[in-house]
Amino acid sequence: MLLTISTTHKPASDLGFLLMKNPENVHEVSLAFGKATVFFPEADETKCTAALMLDIDPVQLVRGKGRHSGAEDQYVNDRPYAASSLLSVALARMFGTTLSGRSKHRQELAETPIELEAKISPLPVRGNKQIVTQLFEPLGYEVKTSSIALDPIHPDWGDSHYVTLVIRGKHKIADLLNHLYVLVPVLDANKHYYIDDAEIEKLLRKGTGWLEQHPHKDLIAKRYLRFRSLSRAALRRLEDSVEPEPAEEIAKNNEAEEVIEKPIRLNEQRMLSVMAELERSGASSVLDLGCGEGKLLRRLIQHSQFQKILGVEVSPQILAIASDKLKFERMADRQKARIELIQGSLVYRDDRLKGFDAATVIEVIEHMDAERLSAFSDALFGHAQPNIIIMTTPNREFNTLFEGMIEGTMRHSDHRFEWTRQEFKIYADSCCKNYGYSVDFFPIGEVHADHGAPTQMAVFKKIGKSEA
Repeated sequence: MLLTISTTHKPASDLGFLLMKNPENVHEVSLAFGKATVFFPEADETKCTAALMLDIDPVQLVRGKGRHSGAEDQYVNDRPYAASSLLSVALARMFGTTLSGRSKHRQELAETPIELEAKISPLPVRGNKQIVTQLFEPLGYEVKTSSIALDPIHPDWGDSHYVTLVIRGKHKIADLLNHLYVLVPVLDANKHYYIDDAEIEKLLRKGTGWLEQHPHKDLIAKRYLRFRSLSRAALRRLEDSVEPEPAEEIAKNNEAEEVIEKPIRLNEQRMLSVMAELERSGASSVLDLGCGEGKLLRRLIQHSQFQKILGVEVSPQILAIASDKLKFERMADRQKARIELIQGSLVYRDDRLKGFDAATVIEVIEHMDAERLSAFSDALFGHAQPNIIIMTTPNREFNTLFEGMIEGTMRHSDHRFEWTRQEFKIYADSCCKNYGYSVDFFPIGEVHADHGAPTQMAVFKKIGKSEA
């Protein structure tokens, strides 16, 4: 079994520092079931690849297990040849410091997402092979699998349940290793050791920061832990561990942004512009991504045109505020049947978001880390695929005109970026090219001759869908 990890980050040879392995040497460790070897088949400034090879002794693997029926299966199996939970053990042994997010010589780089590619072959996939994509794509990876023939000499026998997996993405090296540590055994669904409560701790520890919001966390817990009682316990703890930004802190940041924009009533103009586009589109079902406290939802529910409304927000506390402001508990049953609020992440594929005529993303994308935008775009444009997408975001060029705004700062303390009009156009055009949409741009607010409007709005339409 061979795992390779490559990077084209410059200088690519920094991968050796991140993994704490000198590319010029061969590194070996003895394991209870055999031997693990790390070597670097290539290591220069432009590309560096680290390879982890497992040499598994089937006799050592079963020592101490005792005799039972079917004992020959202990020796005649795929464990010496295919990726499995044995790989996770080797990763922890070889790259334990890296898995923890630490780097002795390049800590700043360890905390920086870089271009990474991992390749594993052969990898057993028990069940539908679509599970590979379901597990890795929501984490922001480009996924490619190649089936391995059951017998190359007899291609008519079909494919085996083994694949060669290649994943690519921009991630921290620790994140990549932790994803592999958890998900390889999930794909195999057949651990080589006894599973007990300690495995819950291991899953939660390695899944910190990503498993909580994964759309298939139930499946991951079930296959990683195997026993229903353990997976249920893990899922309960995952739900308890979600700690979104406190509602009062979000409210304070939103108020600061409103103070800047209030003199030109920008929020009101945004809502009016978005509502006008939705009404013009003829949409009857609307998905509001990052719905916040429900400003748009309260307008939508007042219009009979919109018969199905779904608000999505990552913070349960903010959802509770939205529910209160909607007066959800006192809402008439007929109205309540039209609207639903759910907690969810916008960067993961979620089947609950499919089938809507229109989606709105109002002042949301600027709150995302730039490296997560590709996952968000794929989840929205590639998976949910609404006919109409209305997206607004601040125009950075206009900031200089806001009274009292310090030069070089952004309108909201949680903004990860604010785009110029050209930068927004580049992003929008790439979404259209990749997912089959067209786009038109509209200014919101008074347009300045040099700096444009304070808010920029893009209206995407799925190609092939006729306008209402």
